[in-house]
Amino acid sequence: MPRDTTAYAFPATIEADIPADILEHDADMRALRHQIHAHPELAYEEFRTSDLVADKLTEWGYTVTRGIGGTGLVGTLKVGDSPRTVGVRADMDALPIQEATGKSYASRQAGKMHACGHDGHTATLLAAARHLARTRDFDGTLHLIFQPAEEGLAGARKMIEDGLFERFPCDAVFAYHNMPGFPVGKIGFRAGPAMASSDTVVITVHGRGGHGSMPHESVDPVLVASHIVVALQSIVSRNVDPRRMAVVTVGAIQGGDAPNVIPDSVELRLSVRAHTPQVREQLRDRIIELVNAQAGVFGAHVDIDYRWRYPALINDIDMTEFAREVALAWVGQQGVMDDFEPLTGSEDFSFMLEQCAGSYLIIGNGEGAGGCMVHNPHYDFNDALLPIGATYWTRLVERFLSTEKPA
Repeated sequence: MPRDTTAYAFPATIEADIPADILEHDADMRALRHQIHAHPELAYEEFRTSDLVADKLTEWGYTVTRGIGGTGLVGTLKVGDSPRTVGVRADMDALPIQEATGKSYASRQAGKMHACGHDGHTATLLAAARHLARTRDFDGTLHLIFQPAEEGLAGARKMIEDGLFERFPCDAVFAYHNMPGFPVGKIGFRAGPAMASSDTVVITVHGRGGHGSMPHESVDPVLVASHIVVALQSIVSRNVDPRRMAVVTVGAIQGGDAPNVIPDSVELRLSVRAHTPQVREQLRDRIIELVNAQAGVFGAHVDIDYRWRYPALINDIDMTEFAREVALAWVGQQGVMDDFEPLTGSEDFSFMLEQCAGSYLIIGNGEGAGGCMVHNPHYDFNDALLPIGATYWTRLVERFLSTEKPA
């Protein structure tokens, strides 16, 4: 019998086949998501969330390995005798933001909230985990990766350093992010560069302080820093190929306390982003060269703390096409967004893709009220995505670990 999926906000022209078992337990999965949402935990503090995930996976028959990358864990389910393996990752951490949604399940932790939807990513993968454990309609090994500290502290890298792919080898690894501003449930794919690298640069300009009435006796670091800020704008416009994406943003300037005192130093903080390793390296080299040159002109000197953080997220071409074909077979072309524009935000799943072929996809979180951007105190994950995402992960795993034997 066809299943009614209209409550899940798919485009009206799509007949989406969501398994009855996923629909039957959708209310439970929503309640679980709300439970995680009400108790947000910051990077490497995801103890309660990790306990909840481990308990559910154990209950459903997974072998659970904890303490990978701190609070990270992997749930493993082996069915049949195929050597094929696949990994699916969800992030668990929250953000240091005071929630303003007014929801009944809003954060109970002051100054912390799930403002990026990691509660939904975790609940989605758990909903898929439950269904896959019940049906076991695959042949091979499934690794469900629940990762801490995606928000700026590189939990993916920490898990890798703890031997993630040596201990849980994967032929491919996949993940998704909800995406406000796109229609609910539409699934987007992009091969190649899909998200930007993200590096932080802290520049300390050292001058010689003095009285504001006698600037000629000083080396004014405020003036030097101002020239550096202006000069930095030339890098993207005049050094980087205009066909390539690059961002150099000065997000903070700190120095001085009084209007009549020239300080000894000024600090600049930069966010630097690119879609390719080549442009990323070019930005680093040019920033260091330009900052030193500008400081030298005025007789100042600088300390540059260049923090190499997240690499660009580059999706494997073959695995992205595979993931896209899974969606097309389920929801058709109208339910798919092909080649969405590369995002300038960053994601530490990029570290996993450096180690293992795979793909990172997006699922629309909604337009209008549902399009409130992430990292916003009014944001909330759209619960309609839970059965959609769970069904997609189920289909992807079953197809990747197909029980059909080659002729």
